[in-house]
Amino acid sequence: MPVVDPIADMLTRIRNAQMALHKDCSVPRSKMKLSIAQILKDEGYIKSFEENERDLLIRLKRVGNRYAISGMKRVSRPGCRRYVGMNDIPQVQSGLGINVLSTSHGILEGAQAKEKHVGGELLCQIW
Repeated sequence: MPVVDPIADMLTRIRNAQMALHKDCSVPRSKMKLSIAQILKDEGYIKSFEENERDLLIRLKRVGNRYAISGMKRVSRPGCRRYVGMNDIPQVQSGLGINVLSTSHGILEGAQAKEKHVGGELLCQIW
């Protein structure tokens, strides 16, 4: 069955793996998912990720007895896109989380987008 929203599918697979107390999860590979996984790794939400020809294996990070990711939300969906300007990028959980944006400079974290003075499509929020 084809997936209509691949980013929401990725977030759901990570969420389900955490609820099942798994150490890693497998996601079908794409360039956008690789960029999002790189942002999650750089920001410390996941340990690492590996890619092969078809899949992306994401190793989940635990801090004590909890996972580093406590919540994820898909903001811009295929049925209702949400675009923000540089000055309109929202705070996530009073600054404790991150925004992931699709900009003209590629997939960026919210703070990086502000530094580069660009806005774009607000893909998801992670805290």
